[in-house]
Amino acid sequence: MRAALLTAALLAAAPAAGQSCTPDEEAMGFCTAQAPAGDAPPPAPVPADQADRIWGKAAMEPVRAAVYAEHGGGQFSRILIDLAEVRFADGAESWLVEADGWFGGDMNRLVVKADAEGEFGGGLHDLKLTALYSRAIDPYFNLQAGVRHDVRPQPQRTHIVAGISGLAPYWFEVDGYLQLSTKGELRATASAEYDLRLTQRLILQPKLELELSAQDIPELAIGSGLVRGEAGLRLRYEIAREFAPYLGVVHESRFGRTADFARAAGESASGTAFVLGVRAWF
Repeated sequence: MRAALLTAALLAAAPAAGQSCTPDEEAMGFCTAQAPAGDAPPPAPVPADQADRIWGKAAMEPVRAAVYAEHGGGQFSRILIDLAEVRFADGAESWLVEADGWFGGDMNRLVVKADAEGEFGGGLHDLKLTALYSRAIDPYFNLQAGVRHDVRPQPQRTHIVAGISGLAPYWFEVDGYLQLSTKGELRATASAEYDLRLTQRLILQPKLELELSAQDIPELAIGSGLVRGEAGLRLRYEIAREFAPYLGVVHESRFGRTADFARAAGESASGTAFVLGVRAWF
């Protein structure tokens, strides 16, 4: 202990750069020569080719490529069924499924989405299929662009889609997209959700979705401005990380001309539903 304290004291008392050293300090190794600053280029890196000298460069190239692929250049995939639920509202039962999958690496991915909604005994009301190219722009956000085709409702629409998706500060998952149809109709969607972990397995998730339109689209019962909004609160329990049943409540409202279209068709402009479903990924 005393030797350590003595060494620390001597180091603290060592002369700063540019000060002269006594012979004793120099003998004890407390003084180092200060090389003058220069602008010479750095030395070339040593190539990692030691194994080539034994096995040959041709034999080691595929091995080196495999190592590079396994350490940052790998290809991965995931399929997520984010929502698969039954909704109970005013004595009616409907269902909704939102799923997506992606394949690719850290920077570039192919993203495929499928959103469907309908009523039991009432057929399919809504079906959207989307394919996007996703490019990472930083560790948390991706720029995405591609095509979306609306199979339902009729008449069908095809859109060019561009937007952003990622993880905002404080761990909010957000996304926003612009869609331009082949008919020249400009629409936009945005959503945000947050996973509040009550325990390691019990998660409370608030979620907000908004839809907007730049013009009236009477054949689709859509008015200009804010079209609809949906706020949901779901409580899920992760039996396993890949499988979690949930229950919750969802409130949906249509606004402006869109609400007028709904009332003219004998529908309500807003409503609240209790939901029961499952979330899974693999």
